[in-house]
Amino acid sequence: MKMALSEARKAKMAGEVPIGAVLVHEQQIMAKTYNQTELLRDVTAHAEILAISAGSEFLGSKYLKNCTLYVTLEPCVMCAGALRWVQLSRLVYAAEDEKQGFMRYGKSILHPKTKVSFGLMTEESEELLKSFFEAKRKSSGKSGK
Repeated sequence: MKMALSEARKAKMAGEVPIGAVLVHEQQIMAKTYNQTELLRDVTAHAEILAISAGSEFLGSKYLKNCTLYVTLEPCVMCAGALRWVQLSRLVYAAEDEKQGFMRYGKSILHPKTKVSFGLMTEESEELLKSFFEAKRKSSGKSGK
């Protein structure tokens, strides 16, 4: 998760929503990614989607069995759906996303065999997101109240 947070910091420096992801297969890192929706002008360029693409390329497979994805924020429904199709073995996320996270719809969005853990380095992830959006509000003149 420390590497995923490092990726999230890169996203923040690039003006992206600070979410990072690291994909691991049998203790080997296959992908380190962060949100790039602004850079690529692509609303699907979430850290998780980019990690899936890199992992599939690395393995030469459309499935990510025996893989773990570490991500700094609970995946959205789009990303969770993609994780279902790749049959990810394990998902570990830091902070919950009460507004856009997939868990508000239930774990059944993921593949039935996907194991889910959360809460690892939550405070660090939440602080990174909070500071990013506070800075955004200040620069746009919105107080957030």
